[in-house]
Amino acid sequence: MKIIKEIYDYRQMIFSLVRKDLRGRYKGSVLGFLWTFINPLLQMVVYSIVFSTIMRVVDVDKYYIFLFVALIPWIFFSASVTGGSSSILASKDMVTKIYFPREVLPIAYVTSCFVNMLLCFIVIFAVLLISGVGLNFAALCYLPAVMIVEYILALGVALISSAVTVYFRDLEHILGIVMMAWMYFTPVMYSETMIPEAFQTLFHFNPMCHIITAYRDILYYKTRPDMSTLLWAGILGIVFLVIGFVVFNKLKKRFAESL
Repeated sequence: MKIIKEIYDYRQMIFSLVRKDLRGRYKGSVLGFLWTFINPLLQMVVYSIVFSTIMRVVDVDKYYIFLFVALIPWIFFSASVTGGSSSILASKDMVTKIYFPREVLPIAYVTSCFVNMLLCFIVIFAVLLISGVGLNFAALCYLPAVMIVEYILALGVALISSAVTVYFRDLEHILGIVMMAWMYFTPVMYSETMIPEAFQTLFHFNPMCHIITAYRDILYYKTRPDMSTLLWAGILGIVFLVIGFVVFNKLKKRFAESL
């Protein structure tokens, strides 16, 4: 509770870091903030061509929609973990010179990625309406709960990765491979019904599997998500968050010496 209170006292610093990250993310580029929308759209086009046209491994009606509603949340999670891992290293001057709760840095980075995802949802809603898939407003009521669960999970993993990376710098590069493997073990580009029976248990312990399925249920199938699986994802997310705070609190004591 003491840590939470201290973080709350520094909430203005978190807001400032989030604004700074959002403004500086594409600073100097010609298209600027438009890359927030262009990046996921280009990835959607590439994956759609590869998996539904060239390889033809997925036979789903309007596959680009099926993929897009899962790809945006996955990009948020992946960016939070990989980018969050270097959040302490990137601010080493602040860490070594002034006092503030170090948890502020990964929290600010994950929150920045979360805001970026929310902006991308404007494009998702526009694509759903233009394509004729439409929206189910009753199902959309569950969307904030799914987003909160994913945010909690992303923050928990980012806290762990950011703290460990200070002492083991190679983790920053290893995470790129780990996240690529994690994506293929999550039904982002394929349906959960394609998962072999022998791997069902393994996928059951992957919280992102349940979260991505919930997004797809709400936005693509226009129905409410399975609350039991979403609850399980929420429990796993809270476990990761608690472990993240414990690990971070243990390792942050020697950050200044190791940077």
